[in-house]
Amino acid sequence: MSIAPIIAAHDALPLQDRVVVITGGAQGIGRGIAQAVLGAGGAVMIGDLDTEAGHACLHEWNVGQRAVFKQLDVSREASVRRWIDAALARFERIDGLVNNAGIADPHRRPLHELSLDTWNRYIGTNLTGAFLCSKYALPSIKDTGGAIVNIASTRALQSEPDTEAYAASKGGLVALTHAMAVSAGPAVRVNAILPGWIATDAWQKPQARHQPKLSRRDHAQHPAGRVGTPEDIGALAVYLLSDASGFVTGQHFVVDGGMTIKMQYV
Repeated sequence: MSIAPIIAAHDALPLQDRVVVITGGAQGIGRGIAQAVLGAGGAVMIGDLDTEAGHACLHEWNVGQRAVFKQLDVSREASVRRWIDAALARFERIDGLVNNAGIADPHRRPLHELSLDTWNRYIGTNLTGAFLCSKYALPSIKDTGGAIVNIASTRALQSEPDTEAYAASKGGLVALTHAMAVSAGPAVRVNAILPGWIATDAWQKPQARHQPKLSRRDHAQHPAGRVGTPEDIGALAVYLLSDASGFVTGQHFVVDGGMTIKMQYV
């Protein structure tokens, strides 16, 4: 086999002319994924509750019609339906969905003090939101033979005390991933990314943006030698959305600089 086609394949932009819709795409990891998709030649529709952050992205990216923002509340079915409809009206297709929106910080409270409202808020945003977005995007993604990427967390596999609601929502997202991969395949591939410690301080809207305050000890906890960045998650998301991962589905990928495989002794 000639190596010329291999070289050509690597030179091509992996998401050229693909349309990817990204929830929670205006700040943090979601913004990192959106920028990675744009850099790989794709177009994005980002959805976020924070309209100020969403419009700031469009202004700073300055990529014309390749990026669109529409406010989105993933916990509300009507909002999800309108968001997907808007993406189809603008781009006429959806090639990929990234379910990233979620309540990011674990709610620290003993289980016997955890209210049902708080529990439902975590499940409704982090898990039900991914279900709703997948439900409404799936028909178009099946037509294009695309992919879904769910952003879970290493807390789906390990926990700190008093984080049951968050852990359950992320663990459920991992299970939803392999269930959808079986149901939607072979037309659609579905995978999950489980980020570890990702510093998102510099990836917020302009007035909230600052450089992270990280110590040598923070970085040294990771065998990779540093805390992660949204670019780290964006790079894997592009791979999982592209044809390069055509034989990869139903999997979850821990991206934590090796932190969770390092033995700790007290």
